[in-house]
Amino acid sequence: MNRASRHSSSLLEVQLLREGIVESTHKVHAVACDNRGRVLASAGDAEFGSFIRSALKPFQALSVTTTGTIEAFNLTDKDLAIICSSHQGNLEQVRQAFNILWRCDVEPLALQCPTPSHKSTPLAHNCSGKHAGMLAVCKQRGWSLDGYLQRSHPVQKLIIDKVAELLGMPPDEFICAHDNCGAPTYFMQINQMATLFAKLASGESLDMERIARAMTSYPMMISGPEGFDSQLMSLSEGALVSKSGAEGIQCIGRVGEGMGIAIKVVDGSKRAKYATAVYLLKQLGWITPDVSEELAEQFMMPGKYTRLDVVGELPLI
Repeated sequence: MNRASRHSSSLLEVQLLREGIVESTHKVHAVACDNRGRVLASAGDAEFGSFIRSALKPFQALSVTTTGTIEAFNLTDKDLAIICSSHQGNLEQVRQAFNILWRCDVEPLALQCPTPSHKSTPLAHNCSGKHAGMLAVCKQRGWSLDGYLQRSHPVQKLIIDKVAELLGMPPDEFICAHDNCGAPTYFMQINQMATLFAKLASGESLDMERIARAMTSYPMMISGPEGFDSQLMSLSEGALVSKSGAEGIQCIGRVGEGMGIAIKVVDGSKRAKYATAVYLLKQLGWITPDVSEELAEQFMMPGKYTRLDVVGELPLI
């Protein structure tokens, strides 16, 4: 259940304007936190709860970086990037996910993510890299490959233990549900999501630093040439680490600064979260005017006669 918190203010509003006239609106919660979990700024409710969805992937990847799996199978930063990705299923991305399985001698048939429509293999699913990473950990640890998506499986217990440790919470306090790919995802407050990304970007641990470096070094693995995460990390030249989640979730960390932001669009709109991200990054001074302009052209101008406008501020606490 969501409730008002002491870090509450007016929600942001994203408006779709058709030739200057408001046609649709989206309500948005947003928060900025440091790597100690302190709320620095918020719009809406900083404690608003939602499933983190695919924005969890960099932290699911901790199961790979903390177990010796990378070293055991000679995985590269590019492999680590595809493990963190929600990719578009292009040939390079599919081959990278396959490379992980090939190196750890696991058949693609072991993948339990769905096979996308009009595709012939689960390797084309946007979560195949994450699943390949989980299977690699299972192979390195000698755990069963069957049932690796079950909440009781050792690889899933390892993942939630890592997330809980980062947030200073008991693992059994997290509400768990299955993501669309079949893997567990977790319900948490958006300030917790922002804190996770502040930690990811802070460089406070070698394992998270490697994950952030892999994502920013190979941004086109994370979504794809036209994807928001890939475009933002490429244009910011490694200064920002970014990961989207379904249903209006967007999380971004400022590398080396120990700060993160999390965005939740109440109605789950993808276009609204990207517009909000561009707006807030510009307001916070995390991107240059040139980068802001380029991102706005790509993600705030959906049609010849329409544009997205964000109303409101992210007031400092």
